[in-house]
Amino acid sequence: MITTNNLTKKFGDFVAVDNLSISVKEGEILCLLGANGAGKSTTINMLLNFIKPTSGTAEINGMDVVKNPLKTKEFVTYIPENLMLYPSLTAIENLDYFSGIAGKKLSSKTLTDFLREAGLQETAFKKRISTFSKGMRQKVGIALALAKDTKVLLLDEPTSGLDPKASNEFGELLQNLKNKGVAVLMATHDLFRAKEVATHIGIMKDGQLRQQFVASDISLPELEKAYLDTMNYKEVLP
Repeated sequence: MITTNNLTKKFGDFVAVDNLSISVKEGEILCLLGANGAGKSTTINMLLNFIKPTSGTAEINGMDVVKNPLKTKEFVTYIPENLMLYPSLTAIENLDYFSGIAGKKLSSKTLTDFLREAGLQETAFKKRISTFSKGMRQKVGIALALAKDTKVLLLDEPTSGLDPKASNEFGELLQNLKNKGVAVLMATHDLFRAKEVATHIGIMKDGQLRQQFVASDISLPELEKAYLDTMNYKEVLP
């Protein structure tokens, strides 16, 4: 569902993403770990066609995102670090509005069912988003993914700033989506959450995918060591 082939993005002389090739199939969660500037967000922005690659390709459901910008977005829900919702609208009204943009006309009962499935407290359904915590806003984003029957979920630091309970709840929601066959790509700094939720884990540095693991094949201490080794590695110049 998510594929990049030698995906590269340069800003002048700076190489933000360097020949990146990844694949995320239905029911898989790939967590990309890396420091700021590693190329994680740039990769997601290219998959969304917010920025165009210098070379290589990014595909959603087998379609090039540059050649099919509108069609590929039909399959995608994007949840950034700070999800932008209309603060003066309620959770139900936001979900109704954004699912409508996606071509879904849903009844009030169906909208509330999706909010409930996303773990939002029922007392919050009719409250303005301006009163919501970050974790509550992220749950509205998950409800939108459910309402769209999304096939691909792109996440950029979705658990940053969440308390442990909210982060754990978000991880459980991702597992539910994985079980529905959604392909998930998540950029994160959170090694623990990556190990908890991912099927596959990649470590990026300087725009390159330096290491990749099947999550079940590596322990958290081993992952932490691999991450630190990658971050501390310096190429020896001739």
